[in-house]
Amino acid sequence: VQLQASGGGLVQTGDSLRLSCLLSALTSNPASSPAVVGWFRQAPGKDREFVAAIRWIGSRTFYADSVEGRSTISRDNAKNTVYLQMNSLKPEDAAVYYCAAHPQTATVVVEDARGYDRWGRGTQVTVSS
Repeated sequence: VQLQASGGGLVQTGDSLRLSCLLSALTSNPASSPAVVGWFRQAPGKDREFVAAIRWIGSRTFYADSVEGRSTISRDNAKNTVYLQMNSLKPEDAAVYYCAAHPQTATVVVEDARGYDRWGRGTQVTVSS
């Protein structure tokens, strides 16, 4: 599985942005599909942090407290794309955003970046105040 994130840009405080994560090289074998696709972000000088995740099969979603209520993660399996809609953006949302795929394992901790084995290149989100 390969992932490609896009949709970042320069916005103002309070604006909205939709990030996209295209998954390619998926096979028709459900067993090889990711368990979860997640979004993480990393600001300069800070650790990478979990933002949101969604089960590849099913509809369960997960959010970090910092974005819950302002963001929506969704999935279009026909397009092999996961979206992250972010509203009411704040300067502290500025970061490089990465999408990642978590394999199907016995235990999936969506907030733990170490469990994700496929990462896309990041897309920069800049929020001006």
